[in-house]
Amino acid sequence: MVKKELTEAEIAESIPDLWQPLTETQRAYLAQNFTIQKYKKNEIIYCEGETPQYLMCLLSGKVKIYKDGVGGRGQIIRVVKNKEYFAYRAYFAEENFVTAAAAFEPCTMCLVPMPVVMELVRANADLAMFFIRQLSKDLGISDARTVNLTQKHIRGRLAESLLFLKDTYGLEEDQCTLSIYLSREDLANLSNMTTSNAIRTLSNFAAEKLIIIDGRKIKIVDEEKLKKISKIG
Repeated sequence: MVKKELTEAEIAESIPDLWQPLTETQRAYLAQNFTIQKYKKNEIIYCEGETPQYLMCLLSGKVKIYKDGVGGRGQIIRVVKNKEYFAYRAYFAEENFVTAAAAFEPCTMCLVPMPVVMELVRANADLAMFFIRQLSKDLGISDARTVNLTQKHIRGRLAESLLFLKDTYGLEEDQCTLSIYLSREDLANLSNMTTSNAIRTLSNFAAEKLIIIDGRKIKIVDEEKLKKISKIG
């Protein structure tokens, strides 16, 4: 673990939602327990069954939260974007991790020990409400994803995943290329389908001129048609 000293201004910029509700004394306490950690591409951040220790906030890069299912087939539960907090739910629930996390690409994130977070939450009602809101939003997203991944057909699931990635990570400067390059296996795991089905459906979308495939790059050509496919399911 790499310890990096940051000024309070740098910490405030890194974790504004966490920093803003705190008093000056609480900010000083948080700054004393603020750690920067870097992860390599595909490096495991935490494993299923481990005991949670830190609140994590992604500062740069992309992270997947996943769970190994029957037969070792993985299911990507969600993806984490910049300035998003994760890895704290299990600690609040007083249980071990039920998922795992890994870096899609090189990542930098901050870590705050959960006992420190708990002490701040107990002393600051605004901070407690922040975490309640975050958990509530995550639950709503999870509920919607569960319905999409279990009730939609393959085309609807893949269209929904492409739109989900666009909404999460945005587009590159050309305004059509997704700002994340997933392997076909990861895209399949995000869409609850086999890799072969993901490859075939992507090829069909390309043949229908809905997307353009360039290696791992995917360009969205007809977003409205993808939305229609996703909605129909």
